[in-house]
Amino acid sequence: MKKAIIILIGVFFSVSIFAQNRVINGKVTVFNKYPVKNVEVSAKKAKTSVTTDSLGQFSIVCFEKDVLKLKPKTFQQVSEKVGPETDSISINLFFVDSKPNRQRVVLDGYITEEDLTYGINNLSQQTTDYCKYTDIFQLIRSEFSGVTISGGSVYIRGSGSFSGQTQALIIVNG
Repeated sequence: MKKAIIILIGVFFSVSIFAQNRVINGKVTVFNKYPVKNVEVSAKKAKTSVTTDSLGQFSIVCFEKDVLKLKPKTFQQVSEKVGPETDSISINLFFVDSKPNRQRVVLDGYITEEDLTYGINNLSQQTTDYCKYTDIFQLIRSEFSGVTISGGSVYIRGSGSFSGQTQALIIVNG
């Protein structure tokens, strides 16, 4: 019985000694463009954590099969798996837009107010998740105000410029 316990303890220590530690370099952005600073990145199994720098970059020591977790305030939480071939990782955060979050994201130093305003006004459409729509008509209904759909036709409020019709002309490219 003592030999079995000694063997199990030896195997346990040898496995922990040979666990593969690796350094993962990464970059955290928002709106697919702006670096996000002061975001805590933690490795779940290795129990290490770092903070992104002013360029949104980080380097963290973790195990070969670990999970990186980001829990920034005002953004959706993100978990990324680290595989055997993972050396670097890029993470684009999704900003949860609300008036308190707009103030907090700037006060916490994640991003500048100018970049946030420009990103919300011009780049937020790039982060839209189109997988939540079952068909193109549901997408059009939810994304464009003043549009109604009836029988597979799209109608825009107001009168049209040609022959008084309000039915939209849809052009599909690709």
